[in-house]
Amino acid sequence: MNFFEKSNEIKEYMIDIRRRIHENPELAFDLEDTSKLVKEELDKLGISYTSPIENSVLASFGKGDRTILLRADMDALPIEEENDLAFKSKNQCGHMCGHDFHTAMLLGTAKILKEIEEDLDGVVKLMFQPAEEILKGSEKMIEAGILDNPKVDRAVMVHMDTTRPVGIYIKDGAMATSNNNFRIRVEGKSCHGAMPENGIDAAFVASQIVNGLQEIVSRELSFTKGAVLTTGHIKAGSAPNIIPDKAIIEGTCRTYHEESKKHIQKRIPELSKYIAKAYRADSTFEILSDVPAIINDKDFYKDAIRVLENVKEENKDFNLIDDCEAVTASDDFANVARLVPSLMLMVGCKVENGEVYPLHNGKAIFNEDSIVYGPTTMASLAYDYLKGENK
Repeated sequence: MNFFEKSNEIKEYMIDIRRRIHENPELAFDLEDTSKLVKEELDKLGISYTSPIENSVLASFGKGDRTILLRADMDALPIEEENDLAFKSKNQCGHMCGHDFHTAMLLGTAKILKEIEEDLDGVVKLMFQPAEEILKGSEKMIEAGILDNPKVDRAVMVHMDTTRPVGIYIKDGAMATSNNNFRIRVEGKSCHGAMPENGIDAAFVASQIVNGLQEIVSRELSFTKGAVLTTGHIKAGSAPNIIPDKAIIEGTCRTYHEESKKHIQKRIPELSKYIAKAYRADSTFEILSDVPAIINDKDFYKDAIRVLENVKEENKDFNLIDDCEAVTASDDFANVARLVPSLMLMVGCKVENGEVYPLHNGKAIFNEDSIVYGPTTMASLAYDYLKGENK
């Protein structure tokens, strides 16, 4: 089967699903309507499913000794959409990371592969996941046993990218960064703003900690094993004439290198503790998320290149970009990838006209012509693994 042609045949089917989800975005684990839509479409396709955790869907079909998992995340962001699309979000949230595409493309993949189920010598699992944006969904689904019964041998995900021209992007090795979101609480002593000697200024101490943390990445990590450490949220005080007794710092650190990740995890609480003590305050440290980097499996990558080059040879309009740049964002699919040989691929969906905005921006626009690349890629890789030349 020519999966690129087949994906183009069901393009409008996928766009319709994408737009329905886009109009009604839901957050984190609260995906009642989205998961209901997925189940309704799976019912139409005759594909059985379960809900391992709240508002998740795990579907499967086929028989055999090999199992491949195809994953889509379904949750939106707490960002108000700033576009004038006919199918613009009807609430204060927005699918500004493309998860509406991911869900629609996986349903398209299911539609294609279900038609040739008897040709598959193995099992296809479809993972429709909640709560990726808070980096909690995949871990919870794994704990519920989605990688077992039958055991998953390989896993695939695709992700939208509004900054890359329409096409499929793949690379070997590191594809997405790790994610450690953290919170530091500073405890000082409140007093009148005109009498600072009577207090311990938690806001001032927090500012020194924010500055000090940058020393970790600038002076303690190798140039070849770098990282980014961002403190995106600071809260302290309630009035201009009151020295606050409490401050909160929240941030994130990202890296492709596990040793750098561990070093930063160790050093943030050390540095913040002793900076606070230097100014007579105290501090506590809390890790809010701990997701590893996504490292594309070498053997799976080699198979994927062979398969996608064949798709390109058969379809001259199929845009394949090998050895692309990795992304500096993270994804909790990493929890799957650390347990199962996996691939993360990017789907370029840059618009041809108008200004381009990145993911997680309220003005981001996604080129719907790109939607065919998801099922083309996932169906091709699944079919090859279960019935292809490497069998």
